[in-house]
Amino acid sequence: MRTSSRTGQKIQVRVARISDAGRIAALSEQLGYPCSSASVRRRLRYLLEGDKNAIWVAEVDGEAVAGWIHVFVKQVLESDRQLEIGGLIVDKSFRGRGVGKVLVERAERWAKARRLRAVATRSSRLNTPFASLFK
Repeated sequence: MRTSSRTGQKIQVRVARISDAGRIAALSEQLGYPCSSASVRRRLRYLLEGDKNAIWVAEVDGEAVAGWIHVFVKQVLESDRQLEIGGLIVDKSFRGRGVGKVLVERAERWAKARRLRAVATRSSRLNTPFASLFK
C-alpha cells in the first residue's frame, strides 16, 4: 500500500479479480471503450491464466476500484521481449491523485522481475494525462 503525497490517500494495488469485471467495464466506458461485465469476465479468465499477462486494480482508501492496468509481454521478430501496456484507465474522479503512477510503477516492477528492458505503449494523442506518466 502506498500513500499519495498529493492527497494523503492510501492507494492499494492488487491483482484483478473476476468480481472486478463490472467496475473494469464501467471504467473502460469512461474512455470510450464500451464493454459488458460478461465480456470483461470472459477476458479476465483468459488473461489471468498464464504468465504473459498481468492485470492490477487500484483501490483508494479501501473504496471501489479507482483504476486498472493491463500489461503483457510483447515479442516481435525484430526486437527483444518488452512490456506493453495494453490498457490503463483511472476513474475521472481520481485523476491527478497518483493512481495511474502507482499502477505504472507496479507494472515496471513486474517487467523488471521478467528482465524486460523496454516498455511499449500506444495512446491517442488526445490522452495527455496518460502520456505525462512517462515524462
